[in-house]
Amino acid sequence: MSGRSYSLIPHAVPTVCTKHRRICTQMPAPKSVPILKALRQYEPVSMSGQPPVIWDRGEGVHVHDRWGNMWLDWSSGVLVANAGHGHKKIVEAICKQARHGLLHNYCFPSEGRAQLARELSRAAPPGLKKVFLLTTGSETIECAIKLARTHGQRAGGSKKIYIVSFVHAFHGRTMGAQMAGGIPALKEWIVNLDPAMIQVPFPDGFRTKDVSFSVFLKSLEQQKVTPDQVAGVMSETYQGGPAAFAPPAYMQELRRWCDQHKALLIFDEVQAGFGRTGTFWGFEHYGVVPDLFCCGKGISSSLPLAAVIGRPEIMDLYPPGSMTSTHSGSPIPVASAMANLQALRRERLVENARKMGALLHKEISRVAGRFSSICGAVQGKGLVAGIHIVKPGGEEPDGDRAFDIVRRCVEKGLLLFSPVGFGGATVKIAPPLVIKEDAILEGVAVLEEAIQESLQS
Repeated sequence: MSGRSYSLIPHAVPTVCTKHRRICTQMPAPKSVPILKALRQYEPVSMSGQPPVIWDRGEGVHVHDRWGNMWLDWSSGVLVANAGHGHKKIVEAICKQARHGLLHNYCFPSEGRAQLARELSRAAPPGLKKVFLLTTGSETIECAIKLARTHGQRAGGSKKIYIVSFVHAFHGRTMGAQMAGGIPALKEWIVNLDPAMIQVPFPDGFRTKDVSFSVFLKSLEQQKVTPDQVAGVMSETYQGGPAAFAPPAYMQELRRWCDQHKALLIFDEVQAGFGRTGTFWGFEHYGVVPDLFCCGKGISSSLPLAAVIGRPEIMDLYPPGSMTSTHSGSPIPVASAMANLQALRRERLVENARKMGALLHKEISRVAGRFSSICGAVQGKGLVAGIHIVKPGGEEPDGDRAFDIVRRCVEKGLLLFSPVGFGGATVKIAPPLVIKEDAILEGVAVLEEAIQESLQS
C-alpha cells in the first residue's frame, strides 16, 4: 500500500481574510513544525496522511490553529461534528457531568446510560428497540457480525455463517471490520481471510453500471454461495469514500431477499446517521428498515461513542455478562450525546442539512460539469458529497490529482480530507450541519479555484 504525505517545510501561500477563512502564515505554519515533527517521530507514519494543520480549537463551521489561521471546515472532523465544533450546550453537558463526579462506571448501571439508550431507541424505526453502547464504529461492526452469525446458526444451522458485504466498502480498521470491507489492499496483512466473508458489487451507477439486483444474485452464484448459507448482508448506508448511494429499488429488493432467506440486513450508519444525509437516519432514503444498524461519529458531535441498534430477539442473543465493553456508555460521552440529540432537534439541523445539501449539490455539480474531463461523478445526499476525480478522458481514478486539489483547498483556508477507497481519488465534502448558505457558496468558490489551478499546474 502506498500513501501520500504532506511536506513539513513551510512555504509561502497567498494571504486570505474573509468571513469564513483566514490564512496569515506560511503553510504549514512555521511555529507548528516542531509539533508536527514530534508527531511524526513518536506516532506511526500511518497517522501522517492528513493536512499539516494543528487544530487548536473549533467553533461552529470553523477550525483555528494557534497562529491566527482559520479554516472553513468541510470535514466535520471526519463526519463527527454534526452539531458544529464546540457546540455550547454540548460543552456545558460535558463540564456538568465531569463536575458531578462520575467519570467511569464500566457496565454498572447509570442513569445517563439508561436515558441515552431510551432516546436512541425512540429515534430508531419501530421494532428496533434495543441499544448497545460502544466506543467506536469498528466495535459496532464487530458486534453486528457476531450477532448475525449467532442468529444465522440458530436459524439455519452451522453452515449459515456467511457475511455478504460490498466491493469498495469500508467498515473500520479492526480485523473483522476489514475482512468485511471491500478494499483488498487494506486487508492484505490478514493473510488468512475468513472464507465466509464475501463481497458483491455495489450498485453505485458509476463504478458499477448495472444497478439491478440480479447482479447480487449472480455474484453469489459465481462465488458458490447459496442463500441458505448467508447469515447477514451488510452495507454502508452510503459508501464512505465517494458518498455513493444504491438505488432504493435495489435495497428494497435486498430487504425482501433477506426476509425470504432468514438473513439479517445490517446497515453501517457510522457516517450517515444523525442528520448527515438530510434525514435522521441515512437508510430512510431507501424506504427499508434493517434488522441491525451501527452508528457512531455524529452521535455526540464530539467524544468517542457508538452504538448497535436492533431488534430485541437479535440483540438479546447473549446472556448477562457475555456481550459487554469496558467503556460502554461512559458517562461523559453519554452526556455529550444527549446534548447533541437535543441540539439536532431544537435547531432543526436535519432540516438544515436537507436544505443546505440541495444548494451544495447544485453548486458542486455545476463545478464538476465545468471540469468534466477530471470530475467523473458527484455522489451523495444532504451534507455529504464526493467528487470522483479521474484521469482525463476516462474513469481511471486519479488519487494524485485529488490529493493536489485537497492540498490547494487547505492552503486557501478550506479544510478537507482524503478518504480511503478508489486510491484516495475522491474529494470528500462533509461540513457541519450548522452551515449556512454563505459558507457553502464561499467553500464552493474555493474548491472551483483549486481545481482550476490544479489543471493549470
